[in-house]
Amino acid sequence: MRISSFLKKDGIGYLFLSPWIIGMLAFTFIPIVFSLYFSFTDYEMFNSPKWVGLDNYKNIFTNDEQFLEALSVTFRYVLIAVPLELAFALSIALMLNKGLAGLRIYRAVYYIPSLFGGSVAIALLWRQVFGAKGLFNVVLGYFGLDGVSWIATPEYALYTLIALKIWQFGSPMIIFLAGLQQIPTELYEAAAIDGAGKRSQFFRVTIPMLTPIIFFNLVMQIIHAFQAFTPAYVVSGGTGGPLNSTLFYTLYLYQKGFVSFQMGYASALAWILLVIIAIFTCLTFLSSKKWVHYE
Repeated sequence: MRISSFLKKDGIGYLFLSPWIIGMLAFTFIPIVFSLYFSFTDYEMFNSPKWVGLDNYKNIFTNDEQFLEALSVTFRYVLIAVPLELAFALSIALMLNKGLAGLRIYRAVYYIPSLFGGSVAIALLWRQVFGAKGLFNVVLGYFGLDGVSWIATPEYALYTLIALKIWQFGSPMIIFLAGLQQIPTELYEAAAIDGAGKRSQFFRVTIPMLTPIIFFNLVMQIIHAFQAFTPAYVVSGGTGGPLNSTLFYTLYLYQKGFVSFQMGYASALAWILLVIIAIFTCLTFLSSKKWVHYE
């Protein structure tokens, strides 16, 4: 009787949810469980997994120099690209918040880089722009400056990918713009009456009221930056660039799993990345108690 009542009340709902539930189990939960198991095995894809315990993790932390290089490159990328991207996104949002005519058009145009920025096509275009004969060097030539192959020079290769990350500012910009439009105008009027100028209003009204939005964008962009793969793979040709200067962690994981077929080792790398992202996220949440202000 209870089963019949359950089917009548909730059965239809679960029936409509079943595609998502099946997809979640088949493509997310089950692969996660298998990945955790493989991380404790010597598994080369074409052979049966052999249990080795913590050996993969020990080798990663003690004998793998490329792991440290990939970690260093990824940390530099995250710590430089994310703040610059958010600062640029906020700057554009402030400009669009001034009541420009055709705001919807500008908003759509500025959002386009976020839609296509992570695609292979844009990464190929970026490779051409910063190549030895690319558009960037052509522009420099007009000013009498000599260019180099930016993507092939170890000192500059990573910064071309950082520029690509900053260029994908559309998503956080839209969120910043929505947050700016929710700030009551009365606060600015009260600040102006008290003698606060535009600079003071920005730091004492806009930024404090916008801290929840900044916090959200910061968490999302940190996670996204740690997971970046396509730009590094396409721009460097899958090699990690000159002297591993663009060897992102995800690219190194790909090399181990799908080039060297060390799936057990790659699974261990993936779980380490998960822990690293979790640590950065937790630190951001803990720090938010001191600088995020809710209304």
